[in-house]
Amino acid sequence: MLNFSILGALQIRTALGPAEISGDLQRTLIQTLLVNEGQSISGESLVEEMWGDSVPENQANALQAHISRLRRKLKSLEPDRTLARVTIHPSGYRLTVHEGELDAAEFINAVRQAELATQTDPAATAKLLGTALSMWRGPVFGDFTGGTLCQLACARYEEYRMRAMELRFDAELRLGRHAAVLAELHEAHSNHPLRERFCEQLMIALYRSGRQADALNVYRLVWLHLSDELGIEPSPALRRVEHAILSHDPSLSPGVASPFALQTA
Repeated sequence: MLNFSILGALQIRTALGPAEISGDLQRTLIQTLLVNEGQSISGESLVEEMWGDSVPENQANALQAHISRLRRKLKSLEPDRTLARVTIHPSGYRLTVHEGELDAAEFINAVRQAELATQTDPAATAKLLGTALSMWRGPVFGDFTGGTLCQLACARYEEYRMRAMELRFDAELRLGRHAAVLAELHEAHSNHPLRERFCEQLMIALYRSGRQADALNVYRLVWLHLSDELGIEPSPALRRVEHAILSHDPSLSPGVASPFALQTA
């Protein structure tokens, strides 16, 4: 069994320890196969991903040489395995990845589980997502994102990470743990100032911590950002949170799930 980690710089772990994939083209090849999560990808797409505009003269042979090299490398990591990890299909090439072997797939599965449990079991949701988020070691693929397909996958995984953070903050606020997540909410909002869900959650955490003026100032700054950078006003949900804070709505009390900010998307 191999463990592929892409929530950070590419890592492959075996029973004997970590393994290296050397060369930019080999890294791009395996990363592209991994983000397809067991689905086939055409040779043309692999060539474009690996070489971009600098396609070699005999691209079919060049690609096959790299496929063979990757097969040998993976075979050396699993000497007892009889079937090759990388296989050819009518629709292209596929890297076999079993359940539990790819951290990104495990992470997405945890987020989907949390979406089902967030309304009924916030404690389990917070624990599940805390564990899932700890799988991230940095940006997907680290500083080596590869071509267009990998970059699109990076954006998709990053959006799942944002969703996981929002769901976890929701769960923690439902449990009345606003003080425990206040610093993390500040950081999330600072890193993503135009993501309104983080703003809603931060405003509620500040309000519950007795900092109404700070909560309203967060709203004011976001309103200015949205107006100046996008030419739009805050969403109805964010405006409802501001109104609830101004009116001291009882639903914003600690331990109470706000009908405004803590709804699931």
